[in-house]
Order: sequence, then structure tokens, then C-alpha cells
Amino acid sequence: MEPVDACGSIPDIVLNSEKLYEGDLSFYFKMICKNARNLTNPYHNFSHMFNVTWLCYQACIFYKDMLTPVEMRILLISAMWHDFNHSGKMGDDYLNIEQAVEGVKNYITPEDRKYLATICEIIKATEFPHKIPSKSLPLLMQIIRDANVAQAFSTTWIQQVIFGLSKEWNKDPTEILAAQCPFLSNLDFSTEWAQQRYPERVVKAKIAEANALLKLMRGIA
Repeated sequence: MEPVDACGSIPDIVLNSEKLYEGDLSFYFKMICKNARNLTNPYHNFSHMFNVTWLCYQACIFYKDMLTPVEMRILLISAMWHDFNHSGKMGDDYLNIEQAVEGVKNYITPEDRKYLATICEIIKATEFPHKIPSKSLPLLMQIIRDANVAQAFSTTWIQQVIFGLSKEWNKDPTEILAAQCPFLSNLDFSTEWAQQRYPERVVKAKIAEANALLKLMRGIA
């Protein structure tokens, strides 16, 4: 398959303007905006949740001949809710996963209740550090994992990752930035979609950018 990308604004994705998946997600979007306590966290915020959702939507386009409209719906609901009510603090990530699972259970629609167990399992697959190798998981779980760790390739990565995580983890931004190089060097995307979207040259360019930024920041008196 050829690599595919589509802009897909949040309204387009939520309203399913391209009729890619089953139904639309307007109810879930409204519930998150009205009820999530983490929308303005430094990193685990609205931007991160919907960057993951946007990337999962791109993956749905890539795998449109493999995934059913229902599977795409399940994946996108999972992505929207995967960090719901995240604490925004360093700690055991399983506690944040529990918050997300509890949230989606509270707001699941009657029509989607039959998919709830699968949605919860997909959300649980995002727990970090990963406990199960990604390549041994079903495709939907592989996609959300690859999307979840790809924040470093977004246009807002310096604000989101470097300054966002430094605030949440109570660390100096240079410490977070220094950790980006080994993190990026060890990225092992499991899906063909992510491998094509972030080939080795793209990863190497991001590592070079992180190293150059680190030198600039350390040079600040």
C-alpha cells in the first residue's frame, strides 16, 4: 500500500465528513470537552488526545481495505478517550489508564456498549512503558500505540513534549530533551502505516533537530 495522508480537521473527523467509519463521534467529543479534567494539562491534554485521534484517522485511511467501518469507529473512540482525566503527573500509568477506562464506561452510548470491552482493551494497550511487545498485539492496538508515541513528530513537539513533560514530571526541560535522542533511537513502530509515515530518515532528522536544540538550550546563560 502507498503511504496516504489527509488533512482531516477535528470537525471533519468527529463528524465523519468523508464517511470513512460508521456513524459519527460528535457525542463523545462533546462529553470530553464538557467533562475531561485534563484538557489543559501541560502534555496529557486536549492537544495530545486529539493528535493521537488524528493519527489513528490517518491509519484508518491507510488501512481502509483491511479495517471495517466498525473497527475504525472502535479505534477512534479508543483514541479520543485514551488519556481521559489523566493526572498530568509522573507516576504509575496504570492509574491513568483506569481513569480513562472509567470515563469511557461512564459515557459509552447504548449503541456502542457492545464494543465497550474491545475499546477498553485498546485503551489499556497505551499504558507506558509497554508490558507486551507491540508486534504481538492485534492491529488496532498496534495502531494506537504507534500513534501515541509519535507526538515527537508533531509540529508542536517542543511545546508539548519538552516543556509539557518537564512541567508534568517536575524536571528541567533540558533533561527531557536529552532523553529524546535515546527514546527516538529506540522507536520500533510496529505498523506498516507508521513505518511509512516515519521512515528512518525522518527519525534521524528529528534526532538531529533534538540534538541541535539541546545545544542551543544548554548554551543559554
